[in-house]
Amino acid sequence: MRGKAKTISLPRRLICDLMHASMDVPFVSLSRSLNIRPLIEARAGTIAPAGWAAIFVKAFALVAKDEPVLRTVYAKWPWPTLYELPRSVASVAIARVEDGEECVMPQRIAAPEAMALAAVDAEIRRAKTAPVDDIPMFRKVMRATRLPLPLRRLCWAVGLNFGRQRGNWFGSFAVSSVAAYDGGELHPITPGPFILSYGVVEGDQTIHVVIRWDHRVTDAAPIARVLTRLEQVLNTEIAAELRTAGPKPIRAVGT
Repeated sequence: MRGKAKTISLPRRLICDLMHASMDVPFVSLSRSLNIRPLIEARAGTIAPAGWAAIFVKAFALVAKDEPVLRTVYAKWPWPTLYELPRSVASVAIARVEDGEECVMPQRIAAPEAMALAAVDAEIRRAKTAPVDDIPMFRKVMRATRLPLPLRRLCWAVGLNFGRQRGNWFGSFAVSSVAAYDGGELHPITPGPFILSYGVVEGDQTIHVVIRWDHRVTDAAPIARVLTRLEQVLNTEIAAELRTAGPKPIRAVGT
């Protein structure tokens, strides 16, 4: 069958490189529905509620603050080792349209546990709308993606295999979701070590969460505890911050 050859665009080449880097990671996953009634109530009472991506980025980073394994990466050079990062670095999958093509690009957010939730949300919203050249992380990955294949592979290898570089290039965890497009149970992959995905809020005020992780870094039992702790943080620290962000004004009803 005669078809038509199409040039691989830079954003699509980035995804090709990302998938190549993810092929050898021994991922396993765990999913659970979290009851987030207090969080939903707090978010509903806010004038300009933070987006769900920002909420999960900060909540996971708060959990990782007390769980060093969530800040640990597997590195191969100069020899195989587990490398603990001093703070969390999130990599958020940002859906954009560039030159008429739908694509996904990673936005890096360093130490979200120390940021205000509104600031995390602003970083994500800006990454969705600002020109690519205005976002430092986008400029960085596009520069690397323009390189010839051998140099790209070398850049990725350096970023992946030296522990201290992992936070600079790929972060300690990633967040990706299709909840904005009516949801679905997404099982994305990444060079690791952790990637979190979430669905839509259900009628019983639960939300389905999936965590995929590099099995070389940790096992299922700690991740099960992380999901329990994540539910607690969403309903306490995050809900409390939303309540202090500014309640919706109460309209006076005339008689």
